[in-house]
Amino acid sequence: MAALLGACGMESAAEEAPPPAPPPLVGIATIQPEAVTITETFPGRVAALRVAEIRPQVAGIVQRRLFQEGAEVRAGQPLFAINAAPFKAEAAVAAAALKRAEASLARSQQQVDRLAPLAKAEAVSRQAYDDALTERDLAAADVAQARATHERRKLDVAFSTVDAPIAGRIDQALQTEGALVSAGDATPLARIVQIDQVYVDVRQPASALDGIRRQLDAARRGSGSIPAVVMRSSGEAYDLKARVLFSGMSVDAGTGDVLLRVLVENPRRDLLPGMFVRARIPMASYDGALRVPQQAVVRTGDATKVWVLSRNGHAHLADVSLGELSDRQYRVVQGVRAGDRVVVSGMDRLAEGVRVQLAPVTAGASAATATTSAGPAAGPAGVVSTSASTGASTGAQ
Repeated sequence: MAALLGACGMESAAEEAPPPAPPPLVGIATIQPEAVTITETFPGRVAALRVAEIRPQVAGIVQRRLFQEGAEVRAGQPLFAINAAPFKAEAAVAAAALKRAEASLARSQQQVDRLAPLAKAEAVSRQAYDDALTERDLAAADVAQARATHERRKLDVAFSTVDAPIAGRIDQALQTEGALVSAGDATPLARIVQIDQVYVDVRQPASALDGIRRQLDAARRGSGSIPAVVMRSSGEAYDLKARVLFSGMSVDAGTGDVLLRVLVENPRRDLLPGMFVRARIPMASYDGALRVPQQAVVRTGDATKVWVLSRNGHAHLADVSLGELSDRQYRVVQGVRAGDRVVVSGMDRLAEGVRVQLAPVTAGASAATATTSAGPAAGPAGVVSTSASTGASTGAQ
C-alpha cells in the first residue's frame, strides 16, 4: 500500500514539473564588407565669388545712370556717364600741343639735314652742327611728352564713362545723377557681385583636419575634386554641383576651427551672398568597411561589446573597437570579421554561451535586424545554426 502511494506521488510531481524554457528569440545581421563614405553636415555661409566696387577714375558730375538696378551686367558694359566736356577740352589742348611739338621737330630735322653736308665739307663749324643735333633731339623729346599728355587726356575722356569691371549682378546705385564724384570718394557708385558661382564657407573642428587632408590627397590622386552637397536649413538638398577647394583651408586663430571653402555652381542664382546653408562634406571613405547596427552595441563601462553567434548557434560577447557612426551603423575597427552574425535584437535575454533561436521575418521588419532561417541545426527543435541575413545599408551619399 505504501509503495503504491509513493508511486502515485512521483507521478504527480512529474506532471507538475515545468517544461524547459525555449531558447531566446534574437534577430541578427550578417557582417559583410562594403564601400562606405562617411559624411558630416556643417553650417555655412554663402559668399560671392567676386565683388567689385564701381568707382570713378576721374572727378566730375554724374550725368546719367546707364543700367537697371538689380540687373545682370556684362564685363565692359557702361554703367555711369560723367560730364566729359572738360576732359574733351583738355584733350583738344593736348592735341594742339602735340602738333606744335611735331612741327618744331620737323624744323629741327630740316636744319640738321642742311648742315650735315656743310659740316662734312667743313664749310660750317662742328659746334654749329652739334647744336642742330641737340635741338632736334630736344624737339623729339617734346613730341614724346606732348603725345603722352594727349593720350592721358584721351584716357580721361574714356574714363568719363564708367564701365563694369566684371560680369555679375549689380546692386542699387549709391550715387545719383548730379552728384559730384571723384576717385578718392569713400562711397562707391555701385557694387557688382558675381554669383553664377559662389563660395560656401564652413567651419569644422580642428580634429577633422586629418580626415580632410586624407580626402584631399585621395582626390588629387583620383578625380581631382571632392564633391559636396549644399542643403537648405530644412535639410532639403539644392540641385547644385559643389566641390571642396584644395586651397582656402585654414585654421581660425581665434576659435581653432578649420575654415573650409566649397565652390558651388549657381546658374539659377538660388544662393545669394549672406545666406546661411548647410554643407554635407565627405570626411572619410573605406572600400571594405565592416559595420554593425547601432542597436547591436552593448556598452559596459568604458568597454564596447557585441553579441556574436557561433556556428552552432551559441551567443558570445565580443569586444569591439568602433569608428564613425553613420546611417545608424558603427564602423567596426577591430573585433568582428566578415561573415560574423551579430545579434541586433533580443539581447536582454542573452547570457554567455546560451543557444538562441532566430526570430522569423515579419512584414515591415527592418532589413538590418530581420533574419530568416536557412535550415535547422542539430539540436532542440526550433534552434537554428545558419541564417540568411540582409546586408546593412551603406553610408555612401
